Amino acid sequence: MFDDNGSFLLAIFEFFIFLAWFMCLFWVFGDLFRSRDVGGLGKTLWTVFLILLPMLGVLVYLIARGRGMADRAQAAQAEAMRRQDAYIRSLATSNGAAAGPAEQIASAKALLDSGAVTAAEYEQLKADALAKSTAAR
Repeated sequence: MFDDNGSFLLAIFEFFIFLAWFMCLFWVFGDLFRSRDVGGLGKTLWTVFLILLPMLGVLVYLIARGRGMADRAQAAQAEAMRRQDAYIRSLATSNGAAAGPAEQIASAKALLDSGAVTAAEYEQLKADALAKSTAAR
């Protein structure tokens, strides 16, 4: 298959170029469908152009819309981080970190019933929950 080392190195280089181009194609498609400033018809036309003339399509897309690709990727990352933070806060709230005094007292009572805390510790937890609720008002 390979006559000498030069043809083998050329094949490896061609394979690398093909993978790099394929990565760019996926990056362009991801940016195209993430973009909110292009409507459905525009996305359809870009997709057809990228499928029919892939090499030229990627180059034209990068020239025409490449300047905003980093901004769109950064906005998507910030949105994902905001959603993750909101999800983590919702889990922390549902586990009692920011629960009201009634939920904290009920949780302390469950701990007392299970034997995890003593009666004195339960009274302390109850007093802390009530003190926090009166201080918040």
